[in-house]
Amino acid sequence: MKITTNKSEFLKGLTLVQGVVEKKKTLPILSNVLIEANKEDQQITLTATDLEIGIKTNFKSEILKEGKITISAKKIFEIVKELTEEIIDIEVKDNNWIEIKNGKAKFNIVGLSAEEFPLINDKNTNDDLELKTEVLKEIIDKTFYAISHDESKFNLNGIYLHNINSEIGNYLRFVATDGHRLALKQIKNEDNFEIRNKGIIFPKKGLSEIRKITDTDEKSIFISIVDNNAIFKLNNTTLVMRLIDGDFPDYNRVIPDFSEKYCLVENDKLLHSLRRISLLANEKSKGINIEFINNEIKISSSNPEYGDAVESIKTTYDGNEMKIGFNSKYLLDVISNIDTKEIKLHIKDNMSPCLIVPSDNNDNLAVIMPMRI
Repeated sequence: MKITTNKSEFLKGLTLVQGVVEKKKTLPILSNVLIEANKEDQQITLTATDLEIGIKTNFKSEILKEGKITISAKKIFEIVKELTEEIIDIEVKDNNWIEIKNGKAKFNIVGLSAEEFPLINDKNTNDDLELKTEVLKEIIDKTFYAISHDESKFNLNGIYLHNINSEIGNYLRFVATDGHRLALKQIKNEDNFEIRNKGIIFPKKGLSEIRKITDTDEKSIFISIVDNNAIFKLNNTTLVMRLIDGDFPDYNRVIPDFSEKYCLVENDKLLHSLRRISLLANEKSKGINIEFINNEIKISSSNPEYGDAVESIKTTYDGNEMKIGFNSKYLLDVISNIDTKEIKLHIKDNMSPCLIVPSDNNDNLAVIMPMRI
């Protein structure tokens, strides 16, 4: 293999694959990136995988001699990042050694044969879901924070997607929960895309990598479900993730009814007040109290080591007076991911879940369990 490539394009591709590369080095080749040079297409393809997630991206280069090789993903990234000239010459020598030239700099790095590298199942399918990248970005941002980090609860370690057919229309619904809070985002199913069986669960790590890809200038992303894999295609980049094999719990049981009594409050005022008051919350529980009073809420916290804090905010509320304890971090995660000027907090009593929705729609909602303080 012998190629001449552009530093910026090469570095962009190497940056994309870094998050997928296996860090534990259980299999040495999984720490490598596969570099393939195709003379006919005059392009380079970079591939990385940890066997659960795989990513492949390609870009145009001058291919003098085609071939393929694997090389340490971390080391090649570090080298290319520090090169000063734009043109990079790469040639595979005997015994899988790779020579890299850039201006007056030259590196010789040992590689591994590409024959050992695992294949990625990225075959095409005609049954694709097309989403705007901005929409997918919003879906992930509004649900990702509620994913469970408890590895023993493997069926909660991702975002659940399933169909909702109701009298108001056909929707695709994305849900995440860790047992203490729940986040839900639904979108109109314009293409009538059917999710198999009861739904699928996208893994947390795969979604994190997809979120990085959505920051590109591309307008659309295509999603296919093949066997137990989800395939995401975005122009010249493909990401494949193995779906979580498990049943998502019946989350509808923990979503309270939309009560007539709710507290309407300005999002920005509540957000900044919570940030201030939580500074003196217990560092372990992060607990704060919210007292609902007629057209007002009072937010307070107390920490034996540092002191206490209290702040009042004007609201629209004429329900029963009550005081409810919450984890302030959970509230901040929800409120910082709602874009509307005002939000509604539906409350029943100090032992029931709190339902939080934007003031103008119910397509994005969150549920937070109360806590004793």
